[in-house]
Amino acid sequence: MIKLNLRLPDDLYAKAKALAATDDRSLNSWLVSLVRRTVQDSERRSAPEA
Repeated sequence: MIKLNLRLPDDLYAKAKALAATDDRSLNSWLVSLVRRTVQDSERRSAPEA
């Protein structure tokens, strides 16, 4: 697993942390889920149709 340092503006950090908390997740877990979903959606859109 890769460690990544991410710089966020204070206000964006606070909003993301609050959203993660409403989902009962850590900020890290919430961000991983968001990135995973975005990548999967992108792959689906770019996949050729059968």
